[in-house]
Amino acid sequence: MSAAQPNLTRFAWLSIAAAIVTIGMKTAAWWLTGSVGLLSDAAESIVNLLAAAMTLTMLTVAARPPDEEHEWGHNKAEYFASAVEGGLILIAALAIAWTGVNRLLHPKAIEQAGFGLAICTGASLVNFAVARVLFRAGKQHHSIALEADAQHLMTDVWTSAGVLAGIGLVAISGWQRLDPIVALLVAANIVWTGVQLIRRSALGLLDTAIPAEEQKALHAILDRHGPLGIRFHAVRTRQAASRRFITMHVLVPGDWSVRRGHDLAETIERDVCAAIPNANFLTHLDALERAFQADILQCACGGRRKVTAFS
Repeated sequence: MSAAQPNLTRFAWLSIAAAIVTIGMKTAAWWLTGSVGLLSDAAESIVNLLAAAMTLTMLTVAARPPDEEHEWGHNKAEYFASAVEGGLILIAALAIAWTGVNRLLHPKAIEQAGFGLAICTGASLVNFAVARVLFRAGKQHHSIALEADAQHLMTDVWTSAGVLAGIGLVAISGWQRLDPIVALLVAANIVWTGVQLIRRSALGLLDTAIPAEEQKALHAILDRHGPLGIRFHAVRTRQAASRRFITMHVLVPGDWSVRRGHDLAETIERDVCAAIPNANFLTHLDALERAFQADILQCACGGRRKVTAFS
């Protein structure tokens, strides 16, 4: 049992449009002020454009239906998008740090700070608005690619906030080195975001189990059937971007009819898929007595079996 996948590419196009707009605005702000912080901010917006293009590509791939070579679908393509976004964030951080160190060693006065601040603030508002839309869509559709793109844009917002603070402090104090110092602090901050995105992508490619709250919902549903004398084992879960995969053995008394066991499995599937979005559910029906014999035989042969029982 599985749910239809929505087309999320429209959100990637929104991110691309926002990146193009902010690149123009921040480049103009840097040209007016000469601020290395604003230059680094504009450079990160170019990275945002590349990341948004990658997100669009991977969301297009992820939306493809299963085929003979990819019978479980293409959803894991989203992890490539988030991993690339994490890598691009790290590259942007290195570029910001390099430029900041150079300006720290060779200070330069900031000009027309007021105009630069106004333009940069407008660009940040654009990024913040688009990031909120992407966050909401990513949570709603369980899309790690959209969440990664939203985090990337929020990184840009925090970068801009740091740059604005640096320019403001320079304007107040007259100490030119505050601008590159703030740029270096911003670079250190966004490294953390990049590392976390890469980590999440790696875990997704390694078939990580579904989130803890969804596992709790799954076990609550299975617990409801415990009083009927039903047991479950080999309960396994994994996630691939928005899709969840759940498999288990449903153990029923041996004197049950096939119809009764099948109806129970259908009920469990329906309840689980209602509680966990985009769930792909697979059950194997077996007799309690036979399953326990199989467990004893496997233990005698030196094997191991993960058993989750509810009674």
